[in-house]
Amino acid sequence: MATNPVDQNDQVLPLFYNSIVPLSSQLHPNHKVRNRSVFPEAHKTHAVPLTVDEFVMAQRYYPIVFGLGDNPAPLALLGLSEGVNLFVDAEGNWRTDTYIPAYVRRYPFMLAKMTPQSEELTLCFDGSSDLVAEGDFEGAALFEGDAPTEQTKAVLQFCEQFEQSVGRTRVFIEEMQKLDLMMDGEVTLQQPGMDQPAVYRGFRMISEDKLRELRGDQLRKIVGNGMTAVIYAHLFSLSQVRELFARQMAAAAS
Repeated sequence: MATNPVDQNDQVLPLFYNSIVPLSSQLHPNHKVRNRSVFPEAHKTHAVPLTVDEFVMAQRYYPIVFGLGDNPAPLALLGLSEGVNLFVDAEGNWRTDTYIPAYVRRYPFMLAKMTPQSEELTLCFDGSSDLVAEGDFEGAALFEGDAPTEQTKAVLQFCEQFEQSVGRTRVFIEEMQKLDLMMDGEVTLQQPGMDQPAVYRGFRMISEDKLRELRGDQLRKIVGNGMTAVIYAHLFSLSQVRELFARQMAAAAS
């Protein structure tokens, strides 16, 4: 989600980001970060990355699924159709009283390796965003002379905590794959007035049948390292698919 090297020449950039600029007191001495309460960059995003540390909170609002491929990253579903976000309006207002994933909240900042050989992560921002800029607007300064402000320190701490969560997420995924608990997901959805049920596919999920078949030593391991809470938060969250589908049908009808 964030610690991979960023290749701007090949445009291999994370979701939302159009450019990655290292934050520097020499290059950005007068830059500020805008006070924000809206998230317009997420308006047409139907899924965002999620870390395992967020599962218990996020499962109350979003279906949590896993992507396809060799590294199936967890995702919070914000809609069931490409480009449809049912939690953010056209102005970028997030639905009230709803958990906002950390991936969204950290934008426009991120930690990134500037070269594949680098061992260090650098605090960067999306240079195409107007959230970090010079100018006469309401916002918090990022530097006082050569020193980072408390705002910048808080941003750095948040990004570091996010990266640590990403690391724990990778460990969780590796363990699920090692135990062969992943399966192709499918949810059948039926609403009044529909001639045929809708079937939602194209994601991975944890198999309850495979979970029940684990050996005692395997089960004790995931109980001991706290992974069972994450697993069941994911499984409980899948009931939100029906709520999301009903909301999408209502939005389409209106």
